[in-house]
Amino acid sequence: MKRISNKEKIYSYAAILLLADQFIKIIIRSKLELNQEITVIPHFFSLYNTVNTGAAFSFFSNQTVLLIIFTFVVIFFLDRYIERETNFTSLSRLSLGMIMGGIMGNLIDRIIFHGVTDYLLFIFGNKAFPVFNFADILITVGVFIYFLDCLRDIYRKKKVME
Repeated sequence: MKRISNKEKIYSYAAILLLADQFIKIIIRSKLELNQEITVIPHFFSLYNTVNTGAAFSFFSNQTVLLIIFTFVVIFFLDRYIERETNFTSLSRLSLGMIMGGIMGNLIDRIIFHGVTDYLLFIFGNKAFPVFNFADILITVGVFIYFLDCLRDIYRKKKVME
């Protein structure tokens, strides 16, 4: 029986999460008009269909080509890292799959729609957090989990050396 490689596991996670991201975005685009808002929890959470032509917090707005090129560069280096590294934990494989799935989800939007479909709107008091999507959650949580897993690995190695 063939053993599944780290890369295959990471890309399997990425593919599943990418499909989930695109499925959610298809539903949002088909059920809500652009800039339409549906309040889910008054004064706290809404679904709000918008297109972000920039990166996080709308940085680099209307720089779609630059963001696409940058994303391909990130994917290339992340793929090289995944290819070369052999010592992944299950948590690091999952987190890298989350990161790669989220990056690819937003890349697809940029290529097809010239901007990323965002739809999650949270309001805290009288301040609205910038609208985001599932892919953004995957990237953010994936980076956070990967960072924590790396710290855990450093701590374990340090403990062994003592």
